[in-house]
Amino acid sequence: MPNQDLDAMLAGALRKSSKAQATAPEAEPAEPLGPKRCGYIAIVGKPNVGKSTLLNALVGQKVSITSSKAQTTRHRITGLRTLGATQFVFVDTPGFQTRHGNALNRSLNKTVLGAVTDVDLIVFVVEAGNFHSADAKVLELLPKNIPVILLANKLDMVHRRAELAPWLAEMQQRHPFAEFVPMSAKSAKDVQRFYAICEKYLPEQDWIHDADDLTDRSERFMAAEMVREKLFRLTGDELPYTSTVIIDKFEEEGKLRRIAATIVVERDGHKGMVIGDKGEKLKRIGTEARQELEKLWGGKVFLELWVKVRSGWADDDARVRSFGYE
Repeated sequence: MPNQDLDAMLAGALRKSSKAQATAPEAEPAEPLGPKRCGYIAIVGKPNVGKSTLLNALVGQKVSITSSKAQTTRHRITGLRTLGATQFVFVDTPGFQTRHGNALNRSLNKTVLGAVTDVDLIVFVVEAGNFHSADAKVLELLPKNIPVILLANKLDMVHRRAELAPWLAEMQQRHPFAEFVPMSAKSAKDVQRFYAICEKYLPEQDWIHDADDLTDRSERFMAAEMVREKLFRLTGDELPYTSTVIIDKFEEEGKLRRIAATIVVERDGHKGMVIGDKGEKLKRIGTEARQELEKLWGGKVFLELWVKVRSGWADDDARVRSFGYE
């Protein structure tokens, strides 16, 4: 294909995306205009391509935790956004795991496969200009009967957008994508125009959730996730990804929440990493998680954290299920 044709294709995708921005709803009207639409949109991709960041941006509030650790998202997280007459039900999924075959990763992959079989639209997220074997393995999983949007994320990291043209041509040979959307999940304008791109794929039907709902996950679940995010962010690569968090107590007294949680690690040495010198690391994890939860819920939070060793739990199917993984 001539280079000028490829450049035109890329320019067309950018213009199409910009045109959608002009029609994208920016605020919820008091009463929906036109027929109601509602549908499920699965966000899939290999680890660390920005799926959770995208979900949070689309919802307008943090509902999915993020960190540089590849296996941060472990559950099917639903984020909701109602704009005008349309309710978007975004489903964030774990990155498909290919490096480890333990019980935990089998559970994560099962979650991914379950999420893409019963949705109205799939958003396949890759880094703009890149496509690796891990991306290819995710693409192979996608059903043929559901439209797929190729979302080229992290466009802000591409210095010369014209260089995307040959990459786009290659991607079009890999799968019959419904649309190609170059964008950055960190750009508010890009996120606004993405609503209009997705909207036309959703069926006309009543909303599934209340208009002001942001997620279908419970506060108890969000508490565990927030502690796990701070755990991963503050321990970095020192702590293996198999660490997890269990909520032992969750009590509400008006706007006050009293929470007790256990951080589960696989070795005694990992326990020391989490606790830190004189307990400073564990204290910081608790403080940052508490502050984030208070901001999320708009009320006071008392949070107690403990650390326990459960050797080999990630290789034990029964233990993985008991810890809340599907």
